Order: sequence, then structure tokens, then C-alpha cells
Amino acid sequence: MEKNECLKNLGSVIGALPFHLFTLLPFLAACGGSEKEYDATGTFEATETTVFAEQSGALLSFDVNEGDMIEAARQVGLIDTTQTWLKIQQMDATKAVYQSQKPDMERQIAATRQQLAKAQQDEQRYRELVADGAAPSKMLDDVTSQVKVLQKQLDAQISSLNTSTQALDKQTAAADVQKAQLQDMLRKCHIMTPTKGTVLEKYVERGEFVSVGKPLFKIADTESMHLRAYVTSAQLQNIKIGQQVKVFADYGDGQRKAYAGTISWISSRSEFTPKTILTDDERADLVYAVKVAIKNDGFVKIGMYGELKL
Repeated sequence: MEKNECLKNLGSVIGALPFHLFTLLPFLAACGGSEKEYDATGTFEATETTVFAEQSGALLSFDVNEGDMIEAARQVGLIDTTQTWLKIQQMDATKAVYQSQKPDMERQIAATRQQLAKAQQDEQRYRELVADGAAPSKMLDDVTSQVKVLQKQLDAQISSLNTSTQALDKQTAAADVQKAQLQDMLRKCHIMTPTKGTVLEKYVERGEFVSVGKPLFKIADTESMHLRAYVTSAQLQNIKIGQQVKVFADYGDGQRKAYAGTISWISSRSEFTPKTILTDDERADLVYAVKVAIKNDGFVKIGMYGELKL
């Protein structure tokens, strides 16, 4: 019933009849009743990330201020890197020492290899002489024994040199791992933003000493926000992931702004109605949380009340 028509009919009733509560109640209910413009209410949230210090040391620089919009993968601070850098230089020197200790196998076995080759030539010559009866067989036996001894000496030298080379290679590989660890520590001294967003809180200042795990600042993606609302089980049957809905940002005093939203998450568990949340059916004790993703134009703030229209 239109408001003017309702008031007109109400006036005619008042004029025609004495004032009686039971006569006026249907008209008052018709005039005051109106359908709610939303199905659920909640508050706007954003994905928040707290950035922690990954190394200990003095904070040499820290270019972060609350309210700043920061791009992803941007360096905003630097922890003192002096000790880590010096350790990397020390590790480079250690690797150089290991490399210099690696034996030159060919040079070290060259003499034994040459003696073996000479003994093998003598063995061949004495074998021919013995075959011709020009030399006793004992001389062939002696030179053959010498060849075997030299061969064993050469094999032992090669084995020893290979073992030494492998040990130095392993030490060099271990030094490479330690250097990679130091380089990772050096990288972590550079404070980077993990994602694009707005700085919500700042916990430290330039010049302070920070330790591993100390929170530095909190950042939130305020461009892609979501409304966390609560719906009853009766409403749940009309909601599904990916559904397009209407979201209103409530500025108070009847001021609202509409946004296109998408249902991005539906709780798999029910919970008791939060005291600060109003649902379409206030008699329901159990409700389900849902998240509606929206694209923020800069007007929606974290914690602001919003309304959901299915």
C-alpha cells in the first residue's frame, strides 16, 4: 500500500470511528512495514600480511609509513649486512685454498710412469734375448718383477691422488653450500614487500636493532577486499561459490554505495550468531559465514559495515 493512500485511509477511519487500537493496528502495520533492502550484514575485511625480520642486526634503512601504498617485491628496508658479507669473503678464500691443494696428478705420477715404461721396454728386450739363448732367464725374471712393482706403485699413487682430489672436491662443495647459505642470509637482510597493498601498522623505526622473527610492519591488499557476512541455513540453499551478488557499503545516516560482488567462500561449519551481526531471520541461532569478494575503489575501509543482497 502506498504511503499517501495509507494515510488517507487511516484518516477516514479516524474520522468515521472512535479511536480504537484494534481498528488502527492493521493500518499502522501496513504503513510502517517495508521489505528490507538486504539479506545479510557483516564487515569488510582484507587479506593482511605481517612482515617479519629474517635476520638480526641494526636496521640501517626503513622506508615505510602507515598509509603508504607499496608495490610487490619492493625493497623497503635494509638490515646491517657487514658480518654476512665478510663471511662470504672468508668462504671465497677458503675455496681458493682447497682449489690450490688439489694435486696435479699427471705431474706427480709422470716419473713413475716413465720408470714403468722403461722397465717394460727392458722386459721385452730380455724376453727376446732369452728366447734366442743370448741371456739367462733370471735377468728376465728380475726385470719382470721390477715391472710389477712399478705398476703397483703407479696404481697406489693414482689411488692416493684420486682420494685426495675427491676429499678436496667435497670440501669445496661444502664451502659452496655454506656460501649459498650466507648469500641467502645476505638476501634476507633486504626487507622486501611480499605483496602489493597498504601499510596498516608500523612496528619499528630506522636505527633499531631487530632480531629474527620481530614484526616490522603489517600490509593489507585493500584493492581486493571481501565482505564477511552471515546467512541462515534457509538462505544457504540459494548461495553457491562464484555467484554474483550485490554488496552495499554502509557509511551511516542512510548513506550507501553499491558494489558488484562474487561469493568466494562459504563456511562448511555453522556457528552461533555473533552479537554484532544481524541476519535475515533473527530467530535462527546458527548461521554460516560467507565471504563476498569485491573490487575496492578506495572508499571501502577495513571494518566498515556492509550489506549483502542475494
